[in-house]
Amino acid sequence: MDKIDFFCLAPLMILAAAPVIIMLVVTARRSFILTYALTLIALIADFLSLFLVSPYSPHVFVPLLSIDKFGLLFMGIIMLSAILITILSYEYLRIQFGEREEFFIILLVAVLGASILVLAEHFISFFLGLEILSISLYVLTAYLKWRDICIEAGVKFLVVSSISTAFLLFGMGLIYATTGTMSFSEIAKQGTLLSPVFLVGFGMMLVAIGFKLALFPFHLWAADVYQGAPMPSTAFIATISKGAVFALALRLFIRMNASGNETIVTVLSVISVATMFAGNFLALKQNNLKRLLAYSSIAHMGYLLMTLISGPEGTGAAVFYLSGYIVTTIAAFGVLTGLSVCERDACDTDDVVGLFRKNPWIAIVLTLAMLSLAGLPLTAGFMSKFYLVLSGAGAGHWILAGSLVLNSVISLYYYLRIVRIMFTEPLPGKNPPVPTGINFVIALSFAGILVLGILPSLLLSFINKMM
Repeated sequence: MDKIDFFCLAPLMILAAAPVIIMLVVTARRSFILTYALTLIALIADFLSLFLVSPYSPHVFVPLLSIDKFGLLFMGIIMLSAILITILSYEYLRIQFGEREEFFIILLVAVLGASILVLAEHFISFFLGLEILSISLYVLTAYLKWRDICIEAGVKFLVVSSISTAFLLFGMGLIYATTGTMSFSEIAKQGTLLSPVFLVGFGMMLVAIGFKLALFPFHLWAADVYQGAPMPSTAFIATISKGAVFALALRLFIRMNASGNETIVTVLSVISVATMFAGNFLALKQNNLKRLLAYSSIAHMGYLLMTLISGPEGTGAAVFYLSGYIVTTIAAFGVLTGLSVCERDACDTDDVVGLFRKNPWIAIVLTLAMLSLAGLPLTAGFMSKFYLVLSGAGAGHWILAGSLVLNSVISLYYYLRIVRIMFTEPLPGKNPPVPTGINFVIALSFAGILVLGILPSLLLSFINKMM
């Protein structure tokens, strides 16, 4: 490897070195604030390194990784999200019991796994990135071990991920048996998408991805995991984890030209429509906000599947949609984190009854987040869905585009119900003051939702330059 190789690997090397350095520091002195500061410094340094590496892209590490504009763009989204979730984690964990330094170490490892995923060009790097991410999430999900519901969520996440891994490895084995290679680009050159064995293997990989993205009918226990995990862990799963897996799926489908195979397109179309309706209908009667956001996330992943079917033309819409979805989701979880107390997370509708009277600022932020998830004008959600519909219609997928519009109307019921609850007469008692760090995160998210909704061209022009 030459100097350029090491230079282009800098973002991954920073993420790999940071947990080791923090562990060495912790052995000398346990300090929650110091660990938190080192984590933030590592993530910020990693984000800045992306700009230094960008002029040298695309740089391929044959056959495992591709440091290209696509991967760097998604890594940037992951780093910014990780910085905000780290701040939420610090404020959330301050009120919990026991030593908490290891949470940030595991969080950095999870970010490393997500980053490897978005750069993967080979089944080996695909699998390594996915397992590094998944194993870290087992720990983050069950982190508050004195809460039984956290342990239950961790076990359920482990079971679902294990099933997903089994399908993934079997599918990879069948594809390798057919093509004799595990490189995405080499598999595409084989032109074996019509081979029955290849299609079975590809289908098994699709099942594995379906479990990771909680697509219908692979969404078992997704809501239970959201409900039981600590609030920052839930935010991580809903944003960084799903964003990284979807970025990998997007790269894989584009490399293999899966959008040109009628069988795959038909299967994905059915899953997309079913996921939209399943997520929204399951969310209609939810009184637990974490479960509501879990089912909402399922529906949004159904919307995003349209871009996989649209091929390379849908990449820009996918990136914009993921950006809007992530910033909106972090805003929602930021508010809920600010309302949480030591004994329990704020995840019931009773926790936000009359919130506008008690704390107008965070009520307005949560209201904007709900409106954005619903896709109402002047929000990031509206422009995201608008470009998604344009992408689907442009590729001739009118049924999918119509299903998205119809499901957006259905989702208005449960999103606006939360808004109505916040503006009703408050229940007795006061909400605890929201920490400064959480106010900072939700303020940035609030601004992001409005900027993407009012001035979408700022992000779109940047995406077009990077694609």
